[in-house]
This record gives sequence, C-alpha cells and structure tokens, in this order.
Amino acid sequence: MKKILILGSTGSIGTNALELIRNNREQYQVVGISGNKNIELLKKQIEEFKPTFIYVGTEQDALNLKKEYSFLKEVYFGESGLAELSKNSDYDIILTAVSGAIGIDATVEAIKREKRIALANKETMVSAGTYINKLLKEYPKAEIVPVDSEHSALFQSLQGFKKENVKKLIITASGGTFRGKDLAYLDNVTVEQALKHPNWSMGKKITIDSSTLINKGLEVIEAMSYLV
Repeated sequence: MKKILILGSTGSIGTNALELIRNNREQYQVVGISGNKNIELLKKQIEEFKPTFIYVGTEQDALNLKKEYSFLKEVYFGESGLAELSKNSDYDIILTAVSGAIGIDATVEAIKREKRIALANKETMVSAGTYINKLLKEYPKAEIVPVDSEHSALFQSLQGFKKENVKKLIITASGGTFRGKDLAYLDNVTVEQALKHPNWSMGKKITIDSSTLINKGLEVIEAMSYLV
C-alpha cells in the first residue's frame, strides 16, 4: 500500500485525487493533506480519510483542528508549514497541487527525501526549474512526474522515446473566455468578462492569465524545464 501526501486537497486536482483513492483504498493510504481557507471541506476530508499530518493557512485554524481531532500527530501552518509537512510526514508519494510559489519549498524537501513527486504546481518549474533539476541530479532516487493536464500528456507521449529523437512538441490551447473573438472585440473587453471562464473555476489570477494566454506561456516555460 502506497502512502500519499496531498498538498492542496481542497482544490480541483486534490479532490479528484481523493476520489481516485476513495475507489482504490486497498492500494493507497492518505497520510497527510493540506488546505488553506476551505476549512469545512478539509474537516470532511480529515473525518473520511483519517490523515495524521495536516497543513492549514492560519495558526488559529491549526489550533482548532488539533483540538477537534485528537488523532492528528501534527498540524502545520504559515509560510513554512507546507515545507515542514513535506519534510516530516511519512509518505511514499507527494501530490503537489497548490497554487503559487509556496509549493517550491515543499517540492525541494520531497526531493531531498528522494520521494516520488506528482507535480501540478507550475511555479515550481517556472520559477525554480534550474534549481529543481540540479537537485534531482544530486538526489537521483527522487522523481518528478507531471500530473497537470498538458504536461502529463506530454510526459506520457514521450515514454519510450529518446528526447533527441523528438523534433517538436505542441501544447494546445483549448479555449478560454475569448475563444473565437476577433481583435476588434478584444479592444474593449473588461476584467469582469475576462473572469468568466466557460469551463473552470480557477481563482482570479489564473483565470485572467488564461484569458490573456499568459498561462499558456508559463506552460511552455514549464515544459522546457522538464526537458532540460
């Protein structure tokens, strides 16, 4: 049975991961989860999966959870809490599905422990890809597997091939708020329109990045970091 640590368990990737684990309980055990502000959903996950290591955003929420659930071994919080969770928890695989640079240090700690890292935090490779690749050479038993949609597809497509034999990789843009609109229409769009993504709820920053295709540029940088 594999022990799983999920960073970002209350987000879309985290909840889908828990759904897979829910249907394969004989293969996986959730030993730790992290959430930020969605405490009610986090509580439901704690009650169902009985993890013993937790991260939340604030000290008060950490104290409340520790008091409410006596089986918790440790509840981390604050800026360094995710890294501490990654450093000290007992796991085989870590899923990093948080948003922002806060995920970098947690990935670094997992590499130093030579764990398998299922990575869905683009900031890790976009902001720190050179350092991450250097660490992977220092800790060769560590492994990063991209699990976010585009990069997972590229990763799977390359299995069985040598990188030097691949001429081109294409990252698709499936369409966002302004798909199909002409340049004249785009001259007068508003922030409110840009925030109305037709398919996903991703938070304001990522939704705007999607609307402007900045997010696609970051995905290209991330893909290149994997291919170094």
